[in-house]
Amino acid sequence: MSHLTQIFNTEKIQPLPSVEDLANRYSLTQQQQRFVEQTREDIKRILNGDDDRLLVIIGPCSIHDPQAGLDYAKRIAELQTRYRDQLLIVMRTYFEKPRTRTGWKGLMVDPNLDGSQDLFLGLHTARQFLTQVLALGVPTATEFLDTNLAPYLADLICWGAIGARTAESQPHRQLASALPFAVGIKNGTQGDINIAINAIHAMQEPQLLPLSSSIHGSVSVTTSGNPDGHLILRGGAQPNYQTEHVIQTARALTESQLPSRLVIDFSHGNSQKCAKNQIVVARDIAQQLISGEQCIAGVMCESFLVAGSQVIEPGQLVYGQSVTDECLCWQDSVEVLDTLAQAVDQAGQVRYSTVA
Repeated sequence: MSHLTQIFNTEKIQPLPSVEDLANRYSLTQQQQRFVEQTREDIKRILNGDDDRLLVIIGPCSIHDPQAGLDYAKRIAELQTRYRDQLLIVMRTYFEKPRTRTGWKGLMVDPNLDGSQDLFLGLHTARQFLTQVLALGVPTATEFLDTNLAPYLADLICWGAIGARTAESQPHRQLASALPFAVGIKNGTQGDINIAINAIHAMQEPQLLPLSSSIHGSVSVTTSGNPDGHLILRGGAQPNYQTEHVIQTARALTESQLPSRLVIDFSHGNSQKCAKNQIVVARDIAQQLISGEQCIAGVMCESFLVAGSQVIEPGQLVYGQSVTDECLCWQDSVEVLDTLAQAVDQAGQVRYSTVA
């Protein structure tokens, strides 16, 4: 530890648990592990076009209150049966938040929401939360931000994302190459899809991934490559969810010898940071599906119990309301799911009548 003070400017050095110790403390039953593995395969089938359902990644912008997050997960669990033939619903369980300048960095880094940055507690809290969500039969999704922290959670994740700010990052591409599930890559913050296309190519190849959190000490892992990378349209300076953008992106993927199936994020640049606009985007995507669009494999939506967002003020937080980006309320979220499910049904009827 003392040598680190000669390398870095430090105020505090805090030991962290090993990946193995934390995994043993918060582990899955065999049935839950099979559920994770099956969901990963189902997601891949949807992305490959072998499953007609729509992948829906939905949930809070970030998890800041595990109890409210678990209440949301219970509601998602109750909806699974209603939409099982049309939608594969996966809950956003996001614990890290990229900051343009400064701000709360997420539950894993700052679980007390007070700047104390108790990473030790955050790792425990995040992993325990994931096991509780999976125990409800709800699949999990997250964005990987700090590549050093990914090994603590990756075995409990069904679908992963690399964000717009990190899609060009070599360490993140190396991590995506190692992950055993489908990983979506977002277009750049200004809307550049080539950033994501290049990242998808990179993650398909074997990469060298250094790890420092193993029980065996620091190691390097040679990955086998991840064939299940896909592009996420999340908007940029302008939205990019409409038909012309989907067609252009699908064409660019095909020309780059990549599968043309993609995911559309209702939020961020596509909603222009206004949560209610996600409903408008959902309706547009639904119409595209009904009209026969085959390249849209999935969507993303930011949703929580209470609409909007709030500033972090410990002791005065509104239960079930986001402390990062605005989210739809639960009632609006169900409306979005209904819209998408009906669109999938109608699209299927059109395909069936065409074949007949």
